[in-house]
Amino acid sequence: MIHILEERKGRIKAEIPVDGTAETLSRIVRKYVNKEAKMVCADGYHGYDRLQQEFKTERIDHQIEYVRGQVHTQGIENFWSILKRDIIGNYQKVSKKYLMLYLNEFTFRFNNRNNGNGFYEDVLRNATKID
Repeated sequence: MIHILEERKGRIKAEIPVDGTAETLSRIVRKYVNKEAKMVCADGYHGYDRLQQEFKTERIDHQIEYVRGQVHTQGIENFWSILKRDIIGNYQKVSKKYLMLYLNEFTFRFNNRNNGNGFYEDVLRNATKID
Protein backbone atom coordinates (compact mmCIF):
# COMPACT_ATOMS: atom_id res chain seq x y z
CA MET A 1 0.00 0.00 0.00
CA ILE A 2 1.21 3.48 -0.85
CA HIS A 3 -0.11 6.61 0.86
CA ILE A 4 -0.21 9.74 -1.25
CA LEU A 5 -1.22 13.16 0.05
CA GLU A 6 -1.74 16.34 -1.93
CA GLU A 7 -1.92 19.93 -0.79
CA ARG A 8 -4.92 21.62 -2.37
CA LYS A 9 -3.61 22.73 -5.77
CA GLY A 10 -0.18 21.86 -4.47
CA ARG A 11 2.60 19.40 -4.01
CA ILE A 12 2.30 15.65 -3.74
CA LYS A 13 3.82 13.68 -0.85
CA ALA A 14 4.18 9.90 -1.15
CA GLU A 15 5.19 7.36 1.45
CA ILE A 16 5.24 3.59 1.75
CA PRO A 17 4.18 2.67 5.29
CA VAL A 18 5.60 -0.23 7.26
CA ASP A 19 2.06 -1.58 7.65
CA GLY A 20 -1.46 -0.71 6.56
CA THR A 21 -3.01 0.07 9.93
CA ALA A 22 -5.20 3.09 10.60
CA GLU A 23 -2.67 4.27 13.21
CA THR A 24 0.13 4.28 10.63
CA LEU A 25 -2.05 6.16 8.17
CA SER A 26 -2.91 8.73 10.86
CA ARG A 27 0.80 9.14 11.68
CA ILE A 28 1.60 9.82 8.02
CA VAL A 29 -1.19 12.37 7.71
CA ARG A 30 -0.06 14.09 10.95
CA LYS A 31 3.48 14.26 9.54
CA TYR A 32 2.38 16.24 6.46
CA VAL A 33 -0.87 18.00 7.40
CA ASN A 34 -0.95 21.05 9.66
CA LYS A 35 -3.37 20.76 12.61
CA GLU A 36 -4.85 24.08 11.45
CA ALA A 37 -5.80 22.67 8.04
CA LYS A 38 -9.32 23.73 7.09
CA MET A 39 -10.19 20.32 5.71
CA VAL A 40 -8.78 16.91 4.83
CA CYS A 41 -10.49 15.23 1.86
CA ALA A 42 -10.43 11.45 1.71
CA ASP A 43 -12.13 8.65 -0.16
CA GLY A 44 -14.18 5.92 1.47
CA TYR A 45 -11.25 3.79 2.65
CA HIS A 46 -11.99 2.70 6.23
CA GLY A 47 -8.43 3.50 7.34
CA TYR A 48 -9.35 7.19 7.23
CA ASP A 49 -12.04 6.81 9.91
CA ARG A 50 -9.59 7.73 12.66
CA LEU A 51 -8.66 11.02 10.94
CA GLN A 52 -12.03 12.48 11.88
CA GLN A 53 -10.88 12.57 15.51
CA GLU A 54 -7.98 14.93 14.69
CA PHE A 55 -8.95 16.85 11.54
CA LYS A 56 -12.06 18.25 9.91
CA THR A 57 -12.45 15.44 7.40
CA GLU A 58 -14.73 15.31 4.39
CA ARG A 59 -15.21 11.95 2.68
CA ILE A 60 -16.08 11.07 -0.89
CA ASP A 61 -17.70 7.69 -1.53
CA HIS A 62 -16.78 6.96 -5.15
CA GLN A 63 -19.72 4.57 -5.48
CA ILE A 64 -22.02 7.58 -5.05
CA GLU A 65 -20.08 10.66 -6.20
CA TYR A 66 -16.66 11.96 -7.22
CA VAL A 67 -17.04 15.65 -6.39
CA ARG A 68 -19.14 17.53 -3.84
CA GLY A 69 -18.36 21.25 -4.04
CA GLN A 70 -14.76 21.65 -2.87
CA VAL A 71 -14.58 18.06 -1.63
CA HIS A 72 -12.84 15.71 -4.06
CA THR A 73 -9.77 13.54 -4.52
CA GLN A 74 -9.19 14.37 -8.19
CA GLY A 75 -5.61 15.60 -7.69
CA ILE A 76 -4.62 12.25 -6.18
CA GLU A 77 -6.50 10.38 -8.93
CA ASN A 78 -4.58 12.43 -11.51
CA PHE A 79 -1.24 11.57 -9.90
CA TRP A 80 -2.13 7.85 -9.71
CA SER A 81 -3.07 7.86 -13.40
CA ILE A 82 0.23 9.44 -14.44
CA LEU A 83 2.24 7.15 -12.14
CA LYS A 84 0.60 3.98 -13.46
CA ARG A 85 0.95 5.02 -17.11
CA ASP A 86 4.64 5.89 -16.64
CA ILE A 87 5.44 2.62 -14.89
CA ILE A 88 3.61 0.50 -17.47
CA GLY A 89 4.89 2.55 -20.43
CA ASN A 90 8.50 2.92 -19.34
CA TYR A 91 9.35 0.15 -16.93
CA GLN A 92 6.62 -2.52 -17.36
CA LYS A 93 7.05 -3.49 -13.70
CA VAL A 94 8.71 -2.15 -10.57
CA SER A 95 10.30 -4.16 -7.79
CA LYS A 96 9.26 -3.54 -4.22
CA LYS A 97 12.91 -2.93 -3.33
CA TYR A 98 13.08 0.19 -5.53
CA LEU A 99 9.46 1.35 -5.35
CA MET A 100 10.23 4.33 -3.10
CA LEU A 101 12.89 5.54 -5.55
CA TYR A 102 10.35 5.44 -8.38
CA LEU A 103 7.83 7.29 -6.21
CA ASN A 104 10.42 9.95 -5.37
CA GLU A 105 11.17 10.44 -9.07
CA PHE A 106 7.49 10.68 -10.04
CA THR A 107 6.58 13.03 -7.18
CA PHE A 108 9.55 15.28 -8.08
CA ARG A 109 8.52 15.37 -11.73
CA PHE A 110 4.85 15.93 -10.84
CA ASN A 111 5.62 18.69 -8.33
CA ASN A 112 7.87 20.46 -10.84
CA ARG A 113 5.79 19.91 -13.97
CA ASN A 114 5.07 23.63 -14.43
CA ASN A 115 8.68 24.79 -14.20
CA GLY A 116 9.10 24.73 -18.01
CA ASN A 117 12.71 24.47 -19.15
CA GLY A 118 13.85 25.36 -15.63
CA PHE A 119 12.91 21.82 -14.56
CA TYR A 120 15.63 20.20 -16.65
CA GLU A 121 18.13 22.92 -15.80
CA ASP A 122 17.51 22.25 -12.08
CA VAL A 123 17.98 18.50 -12.57
CA LEU A 124 21.24 18.97 -14.49
CA ARG A 125 22.52 21.61 -12.06
CA ASN A 126 21.83 19.35 -9.06
CA ALA A 127 23.27 16.29 -10.83
CA THR A 128 26.54 18.04 -11.63
CA LYS A 129 26.86 19.95 -8.36
CA ILE A 130 30.17 19.34 -6.63
CA ASP A 131 30.25 19.89 -2.88
